[in-house]
Amino acid sequence: MKLSRRSLLKMSAATVTLSVALPAFAQAIDELVIAYNVNLPSWDPTVGPSAVNPTIQGLYQSVFDQFILQQPDLTPAPGLLTDWGWNEDRTQVWMDVREGVKWHDGSDFSAEDVAWSLARAADPATGNPIQFVWGTLANHRVEGNRVIADVAQFDPTIFKWMYFLTGYVLPKAYYERVGAEGFEAAPIGTGPYKVEQYERNAFVRLRANADYWNGVPEFETVTIRFVTDAASRVAEVESGRSHVTLEIPYEEYDRLRDRSGLAGVAAPVSDIAMIFFNDIDVMLDENVRRAAVHAVDKQLIIDRLLSGYGVAISTLETPEYAAFDPTIEVAYDPDLARELLAASGYSTDNPVRFTIQTTRGFKPKDYEMIQAIVGMWRRVGIEAEIEVYEVARHYELRAADQLAPAAFYNWGNSVGDPTTSTGFAMFGPSPHSVWDSPDLIEMIGPLWAEPDEATRIQGWKDVSRYIAEHAYVLPLLQYVQPILHASGVTVVPHASGALLPHLMTRA
Repeated sequence: MKLSRRSLLKMSAATVTLSVALPAFAQAIDELVIAYNVNLPSWDPTVGPSAVNPTIQGLYQSVFDQFILQQPDLTPAPGLLTDWGWNEDRTQVWMDVREGVKWHDGSDFSAEDVAWSLARAADPATGNPIQFVWGTLANHRVEGNRVIADVAQFDPTIFKWMYFLTGYVLPKAYYERVGAEGFEAAPIGTGPYKVEQYERNAFVRLRANADYWNGVPEFETVTIRFVTDAASRVAEVESGRSHVTLEIPYEEYDRLRDRSGLAGVAAPVSDIAMIFFNDIDVMLDENVRRAAVHAVDKQLIIDRLLSGYGVAISTLETPEYAAFDPTIEVAYDPDLARELLAASGYSTDNPVRFTIQTTRGFKPKDYEMIQAIVGMWRRVGIEAEIEVYEVARHYELRAADQLAPAAFYNWGNSVGDPTTSTGFAMFGPSPHSVWDSPDLIEMIGPLWAEPDEATRIQGWKDVSRYIAEHAYVLPLLQYVQPILHASGVTVVPHASGALLPHLMTRA
């Protein structure tokens, strides 16, 4: 899978920062204003459906620190933990905790906070959606400045989760004093910014943490406006009301990044676009699933709808992921799609019918992509009705295994491990999967605790090939994230897709 020459030229041009003067409002930026593409439903980054929303992580990481720091190129680095590892026989994990860190209320951060946060995440009663990962560690205890935990079940990815979804450290004493409701009302972390004001469905105003252990952010005040409509986000930056936005239509990005006073950066991120197939109704027919996959011209969608920004994929692994296998390819073949449907008694005169769910404006051209796919399906004998919902509704339905037969989603996997892409999306017992078939469960099950890394990665490649052959999911493309900003701001893109104000500086 390679980016086209057109895409590479666009991305190269997009990194050029213009030097044209901005209006007075933006020449000397005292308060950085960001137009964000999602609302924030909860301030606890470790519980509930929002905890596994990749797009919200940039908001969480502005206030809370994770156990391990993830750098913009996705590599791990010392964070609240300065060192970590297993003992020789892998029956225990150990973690050394950074000293001299303060919570936002001025109290001291300690190893007790780390041990409590890990134990809380492992407790099913707290509602952590990744509890089954954190539950592989038990008997968390503090020995000086080191946290030790017993390995209840070996998980080769446990330290990767410490810089991934729900991998945040919360304040033990404060949380136990104020409770869940008090924490929602006045959240504190150790992160680069403190929450100064929060208006649900409107905005959050952040104040720089003057005691931040990793360097005080350049912008003292940051206001993040929740602007879920893409056209409105474009208007925010074009008018100068906001200095930074993301996830706008690519044609608007191309138009505005060359405009006086504006600049942009567009780079591939770890997110992928995919369509879940639920194991219900007509999706139990392999011919229908395979036809639905072969009928989609992914490159045409990238070129026509995404202005060339994107990388077509045939599995749930991108070229940067550890288990990516370039030899697995599922071709665009509408004639084969028609043959497969005919074998099950369907045709353009007698189409197979089902519902496909999608967001609209959450990701660039998400709804338009589904419209295009429905049009491609119609030409081979598939009639799909589009149902639009908010991304929060997707999480609710997916957790309850009640998605429609087909459902569009953007899957985030910022650690690049196959367990956190193919694994959780396709393993039936996972709360993040809606495909539940014994063959996949049997193939995937042993890989969760495989101690040999080469064997583990090859096993996931074999699983990806098997999934592609049976069309259990429809992978579409790897995203290129467009970030538009005032030329008075320098934005460092993060390959996870998180938009992090503490990485932004004045140009």
